Amino acid sequence: MTGPFKTLARRGLFLFDGETAHGLSIAALKTGFVPGCRVPADTRLKQTVAGIVFPNPLGLAAGYDKNAEVPDAILRLGFGFTEVGTVTPKPQPGNPRPRIFRLEKDEAVINRLGFNNEGHDAAFARLSARGAGGIVGVNIGANKDSADRIEDYVIGIRRFYSVASYFTVNISSPNTPGLRDLQARESLAALLSAVLAAREDEAARTGKRVSVFLKIAPDLTEEGMDDIAAEVMSHDLDGLIVSNTTLSRDGLSDPRLAAEAGGLSGKPLFARSTAVLARMRKRVGPALPIIGVGGVSSAETALEKIRAGADLVQLYSCMVYEGPGLPGRILRGLSALLDREDVASIRDLRDSGLDQWLSVKL
Repeated sequence: MTGPFKTLARRGLFLFDGETAHGLSIAALKTGFVPGCRVPADTRLKQTVAGIVFPNPLGLAAGYDKNAEVPDAILRLGFGFTEVGTVTPKPQPGNPRPRIFRLEKDEAVINRLGFNNEGHDAAFARLSARGAGGIVGVNIGANKDSADRIEDYVIGIRRFYSVASYFTVNISSPNTPGLRDLQARESLAALLSAVLAAREDEAARTGKRVSVFLKIAPDLTEEGMDDIAAEVMSHDLDGLIVSNTTLSRDGLSDPRLAAEAGGLSGKPLFARSTAVLARMRKRVGPALPIIGVGGVSSAETALEKIRAGADLVQLYSCMVYEGPGLPGRILRGLSALLDREDVASIRDLRDSGLDQWLSVKL
């Protein structure tokens, strides 16, 4: 679908502003207008991560299906898992429009949405109605005007515990003032202690243990990464997601669009996010699961994340430019790459490029 999408569907969608086009794509998935993907299952892509059996390592990152409207339609595109949210306890409108900007020459997006969502109740109702089947993570956040942001995350754990395949604690968005301050060591220690205590309470109550991941920013200093790694390793966290959008504007083609406030995602984020991924893998060791995000646009870039230390990968922004056929193309490409490498499992390639990515300067 690459050719037709780029010449017709994408051209049509790009007549609309980014947020309107996003809404149209959600509507198309709801109505079944977007066909599913028929990619033959490849057992070499299957693996167990954080106690969850993933049919393949490719997921859709949070930010697209904010209100849990279309998780099953997303899974039918070929994704091994999807992540809804970010959801906050109370509904909130987010930042003023316009707040999504396409950088077409760079195949990138800048957004300053600000956790716009319908709140816990709306997302929970939809997830409760969908039934079992498929891996759907829930990305939780804090309201902008919250008096106690840590408590907002605790509320999220308790609210979605019965319906979440896993949780992502998102403290890495640049679009909620002060949110990234929770990455500071003392604040992070308090957050992780509270969130994981809530998880243990729910596990004791339900008899089911749901994994919790922490999503971090790509704009960390070496000292900041040291602090996060230290706290992660001293808590019973199940994994990391590296990374969210960046405030960097290095190498962009359009200085006017580059001046827009917000987080940058898409192809320009690939190198920085992958270098940070490798640094976090080095710090936390081989056992802790890591999901790599940022600039994944092909089978080659997905595999490079795995070579840099990721167990799983997620994408989002590159689908804006490549269309809904992208996950199928990536999965077919990964199978072909595994044929070339002659390995029994994609897991065998994890960390094989770690030293190369550790040498990339931030």
